[in-house]
Amino acid sequence: MTTALRRRPAALGRRVGALCARAGGLSRGLSLRVKIAVLLAAGCALVAVTIGLLIHQSRAAQIASNARESATSQLIRVRQLYELTGQVDHDGTEAALDHPALPEPLRKSAKDGRRSTYLDLSGPDPAVWAARPVGDRVLSVCRPLNTAVDQLHELDGHLVVWGAVVVGLAALGGAGIASRLSRQLRTAAATARRISLGDLDARIGRTPAGRQDEVAELACAVDTMAASLQSRLEAEQRFTADVAHELRTPLTGLHTAAELLPPSRPTELVRDRVAALRTLTEDLLEVARLDANAEEPHLEVLPLDRTVEKILQRCGLAVELDRCEASRGPDPDGTSGTDRTDGSDGSHETYGTEALVRTDVRRLERIVANLIANARRHGAEPVEVTVDGTSVRVRDHGPGFPERLLKDGPRRFVTGAKERGQGTGLGLTIALGQAQVVGARVTLSNAEGGGALAVVSLPGA
Repeated sequence: MTTALRRRPAALGRRVGALCARAGGLSRGLSLRVKIAVLLAAGCALVAVTIGLLIHQSRAAQIASNARESATSQLIRVRQLYELTGQVDHDGTEAALDHPALPEPLRKSAKDGRRSTYLDLSGPDPAVWAARPVGDRVLSVCRPLNTAVDQLHELDGHLVVWGAVVVGLAALGGAGIASRLSRQLRTAAATARRISLGDLDARIGRTPAGRQDEVAELACAVDTMAASLQSRLEAEQRFTADVAHELRTPLTGLHTAAELLPPSRPTELVRDRVAALRTLTEDLLEVARLDANAEEPHLEVLPLDRTVEKILQRCGLAVELDRCEASRGPDPDGTSGTDRTDGSDGSHETYGTEALVRTDVRRLERIVANLIANARRHGAEPVEVTVDGTSVRVRDHGPGFPERLLKDGPRRFVTGAKERGQGTGLGLTIALGQAQVVGARVTLSNAEGGGALAVVSLPGA
């Protein structure tokens, strides 16, 4: 009987344990808020089930002990009356000699000369039996336990209901606490992303005074890191701008003095190096202005095809310009249109069949010229410039961009790889910075078949 009594609660405990394990496995793909709520609810459920099992076992053991004692006392009274009167007292008990429904284990124990009890709470008619030998016969009593079993089931029901209430409250409390924690962590993550994108003024700055938990420490660390990074970058930008500005005056005098030298091979070398140094100084000043966000674009609507063609002519770049069909083509009547019409796909306007873009001509010229110069310096001929819709593609046929440059982006004063030649590494930096000023995007990749490919995507008009 003891095994039957414990089988149901043990099975319930195993089922709850399996559900808790499954909930823990499912929570791996959930948000932190849901994970905390689920784990807290699962922990409370495990505690509630454990307490419920202890209460159930204690109450069941109490019922069994009381039933056995009561049946034994009744058996003693019936035996005494039987020995005095020779009759079996049936008052309030199911007492009998050699009862036909007597459980076989109890009958065998009585035949062996022992007084024993048998408890059955798992059947449809729960009862407790007590038996002992009387001569060659077995005297037994039986007491029904329907009321006690019903009370035990009622207790189990109350335990389940209140356990569910506790688990629900724990889940709600855990969700509330986790929601606050998750919101603070998301704020910290969003601030860190803003800092990584260049917004050095971003701060979390929402930690109440006197708070000393882990989230507060994280917020303080992020704000301190951002402040330190901002001060260092600003110091570096000021240093670069000051150095470049201070170099302009002596370089101007050096350039004038070089022009006064008599024509000779050494004079040419000096003039060439002075020109290179002046170009580097101007690049440094331009980088400093881009870093300080001091550039203001002058935007206007222009046909991209003709604008790029004029840029190549004005810069003296002997580069073949290719035009895609999507960029320029004949009108349906076979003539070149000049009226401003909408594009066939509705994505941008066209000038005739040319795509119109909104950009700054001077800055676009700077971008294209730097990309072409970079392709010639570090790549190999031929260098191809293609206008495709609202994009300009510059491709060389050299070894291509190094993987580190494609992964981390261009770095100042670093060309990326020895095979791409030597240089200051400012060309791509300036091109990307000027593109950001005019709202364009420069994408760097390696073309199929070899060679570096830079694509300038401009905003349509």
